[in-house]
Amino acid sequence: MIRILQGKDAQALIERKAVRLEEAERIVAPILADVRERGDAALLEYARKFDRFEGDSVRVRVTGGLEPEFERAVAAAAKNIREYAQAQLPREWSVDYPDGRKLGQIVRPLDAMGAYVPAGRYPLPSTVLMTVIPAQVAGVVTICIACPNPSVEILGIAHWLGVTHMFRMGGAQAIAALAYGTETVPKVDRIVGPGNIYVAAAKKLIAGETGIDFVAGPTEIVIIAADGNPRWIAADLLAQAEHDVDASAILLTTSRPLAEAVAAEVERQLETLPTAAVARPSIETNGAIVVVETLERAVEISNALAPEHLALYDGSLLAKIRHAGAVFVGASSPEAAGDYASGPNHVLPTSGAARLRGGLSAADFVKVIAVQELTPEGLEGLTPAISRLARAEGLEAHARSVEVRRG
Repeated sequence: MIRILQGKDAQALIERKAVRLEEAERIVAPILADVRERGDAALLEYARKFDRFEGDSVRVRVTGGLEPEFERAVAAAAKNIREYAQAQLPREWSVDYPDGRKLGQIVRPLDAMGAYVPAGRYPLPSTVLMTVIPAQVAGVVTICIACPNPSVEILGIAHWLGVTHMFRMGGAQAIAALAYGTETVPKVDRIVGPGNIYVAAAKKLIAGETGIDFVAGPTEIVIIAADGNPRWIAADLLAQAEHDVDASAILLTTSRPLAEAVAAEVERQLETLPTAAVARPSIETNGAIVVVETLERAVEISNALAPEHLALYDGSLLAKIRHAGAVFVGASSPEAAGDYASGPNHVLPTSGAARLRGGLSAADFVKVIAVQELTPEGLEGLTPAISRLARAEGLEAHARSVEVRRG
């Protein structure tokens, strides 16, 4: 049974267990070093040990089609994901200022990216769409997919999207291969996508040399609702809980009757849910319904949690939200819509990382480069400020490099 708590007990939820990567880092660090040192030889050894790989090369020939009904679903989702990603791209601009400064920015794509696509308990073909399409929109030329056991659907979507670099590899060895490059696997500029704790630890350790999206922990949702359909709310809680026994699903409400109705509905739906073996322990250990005095207090708790997914049944609360990976407004906007087909990305920050950034974006695959051009008059007008600031820092050559242009 999901817990029903009073608002005063919410602090225990806010002080949630931090994602502990230290032990995982200790395990993956030698794997990263070994793949960096020995390349394909080490990669194949770990693929055979951890991924039950039996081939001579991790490279996968990307072929296969999609069953017609599934292809229609993929096409509908891809259209919306691509449309949203295009709107996310930063724009180039240039401004001529009257004092002789011409300033602007240019936008250039990364050369190569790597998408990690899990294939454990639940293979995630939708993650291929969510990671590859924004990179394509950004103009990335070399797009790589790492997947320890690609399903027919994963291969089919990769082929449908035109991806040619796919590798049957998982875990820390996959992250190492993408980060450092091997004889078979290209070195990439950024690695994105979800994974287990060892993937997360590996991404954290290589982050200084290769870009990553974020270090992800267990998935989570917070729902804020003063009223609503208990069946719908319970279904949304369970949709999150079925991901993982460590997943977190929380309802914040001002209504005790709604809290009790949702709790009862969660139990009723669990009885027929095929994934109850995962969802029940998740709900019982990490789930909660918190009865608060006001919606303002609910928003405070949510902002403190900075959840990966936030569902607001009252759209007027949106202006008060400061921290969330993605927000779903209204009863007709279930989180599952964002997981698959509405357009925004489902690769989102967890474990409070939404205090720092939002979800994966086409902007993650480009560089915004500043451009400046000064006329002689523009430089002359700036010379006194430049010289004084440079000499205040003891950088005489900086000052002289400007003054020498005075003729």
